[in-house]
Amino acid sequence: MQSSKAFQSYYNQTINIIIKNKPPAQSVLSMVSNKQKRVWRYVEDGSLLKLKSYLRKHRDLDVNFSQGKRQRSPLHLACCLGDDAVLRLLLKHGADVLQRDHKGDTALHTAVNRALKHGKTAYDDLVVPLKKSCPEAMNAPNSAGVTPEDLLKWMKHTESAENMSRPPKTDPEKEWLEKLFGECEDEFCETFGVYDADDFLPVDDDDEDFGDWADRIRKEYFDKKHAEAQRLAASSSGWKRKKSKQEREQEEQSRKELHEKLQREHEEYLARAARKEEETRQGKKRRYDEKCEATFRGGSSAGSTKLSYSDIPWPAPRGTVQEMVDVMLHGVDRKDVPVFRKMLRKQQALWHPDKFAQRCEARLEEKDKQRILDTVTALSQELNRLAQSLRT
Repeated sequence: MQSSKAFQSYYNQTINIIIKNKPPAQSVLSMVSNKQKRVWRYVEDGSLLKLKSYLRKHRDLDVNFSQGKRQRSPLHLACCLGDDAVLRLLLKHGADVLQRDHKGDTALHTAVNRALKHGKTAYDDLVVPLKKSCPEAMNAPNSAGVTPEDLLKWMKHTESAENMSRPPKTDPEKEWLEKLFGECEDEFCETFGVYDADDFLPVDDDDEDFGDWADRIRKEYFDKKHAEAQRLAASSSGWKRKKSKQEREQEEQSRKELHEKLQREHEEYLARAARKEEETRQGKKRRYDEKCEATFRGGSSAGSTKLSYSDIPWPAPRGTVQEMVDVMLHGVDRKDVPVFRKMLRKQQALWHPDKFAQRCEARLEEKDKQRILDTVTALSQELNRLAQSLRT
């Protein structure tokens, strides 16, 4: 009951002092720059990111200014709105907690009054940061001689006030993450610059009324329709226009030239492929002759060497019997029968099973011996078949 009477007395004294000491209307108004007006608008709208970017871009901007007849600072406004994030940002950029409004109240007075209405949450969000930033503000009296400390004492429940005055439990991990995020954000802004969305918008002090808006929408609509009609007309006329005789002849000539060019390129490709194939076959034939000379007609040192399947001078080691015969007879014109028969007899004598056994059987390795003899027999049979075909 006594606390209620004391609060009523404080309220009456405050009203009387305000009425007596009310300054003239002209002295209340103060000159505020456009940048400060933008800061005020960001605080009023609760645009934390825009405010943060703007203050980082304009580091020399003074946030300790008064606005309106109440002579409130941005810090007062943040406390009235209960925006603790904006409040902390303003404190970071040098906001003065001891700055007073037309009643002599500091931002801490405003924060405590809000805490009296909204409880511990408002106390933790608003009063605690202000006390931490400026402890002496707790004992700063307003025009009525009341301090924020007095307001806290006049709360109905003293125990709840004491509980609210206790520092909240802090989570070290949460504080570390917030600090890390702030450092990363500052580093990003320093590296890539500060972006302010309002900097890219045209400055227009005159608000657009409904008539101007309607005229603008109407003009944009008809411009769009006109552009679409022109585009359709252009595409339609281009589609219906017939090509002239000269243009058709030029297109036909271009197609012929392209076809001839592709034909020439294809023939050149086939010729290169044929030359490559011929070079490959000649290389196989040359290696085959050299290996035959070294294996079958070598000296005494060659006669004592054991021969495995891979040591035999096969014309095509990994090929079929037909491929081996093709390599043997490569370079011989089959239409020239005498020459072809002579080459065929030479290969028959070289790969005859009995003659091959006389020359090499003693030198063959046991593990590959049967495989070698089977391949020689198959090769000899294919050569005999070709020789038989020449007689018919």
